[in-house]
Amino acid sequence: MIKVLFVCLGNICRSPLAQAIFNQKIQKNQLSNKFMSDSCGTSDYHIGELPDERTLNCAAKNQVPLQHRARQINRVDLREFHYIVAMDFSNKKNIKHLLEKFGLEHKNLFLIREFQPEPESPEVPDPYYGGEDSFEEVYQILDDSIEHFLEYLKKGEDIYV
Repeated sequence: MIKVLFVCLGNICRSPLAQAIFNQKIQKNQLSNKFMSDSCGTSDYHIGELPDERTLNCAAKNQVPLQHRARQINRVDLREFHYIVAMDFSNKKNIKHLLEKFGLEHKNLFLIREFQPEPESPEVPDPYYGGEDSFEEVYQILDDSIEHFLEYLKKGEDIYV
C-alpha cells in the first residue's frame, strides 16, 4: 500500500483538506486498497485540535468528508510515508531540515502544485488569515493538484505493490 502524507504549517487548513480530497478521489476511483493518506503540520501550534471551522465548512460545501485532529510531523512519518507532499516552500524546507536532523533522505518529497500542468504559483496559499473565499480558492487548487497527483501515482509501477 502506498502511503501519502500531506503537510502544511498547523494541520488545520490546507493539509487536512488535501487529505480529505485525496481520500475521496481514491475511494471514487476504487483505489482505497492501493493508497492510504494522512496529514500533519510542521508546527505544534494546533496539536489535537479539529480543523479550522472554515476548512470544515468548505469541505462540507464541496461534499468532501473530513474528520481529522491536528498533529505534528515526526520521525516515523519521514520513514514510513512513500510520498510527502508539502503545501509551500517554507514547510518543504522544514521537512528537509527534519530529514537532515534525523539523518534521513526522502526521494518523494514534493510540493503539491508540482503536479499541476501550469500552476499560477508553486505554492498553495495559506487561507488562515483570509475569509471563506480564501478557503474555497484553496479547495479548487487542491482539487486540481490532487487530481494530477493521483494520475501521476496511477502511472507509477509501485501502485501495484
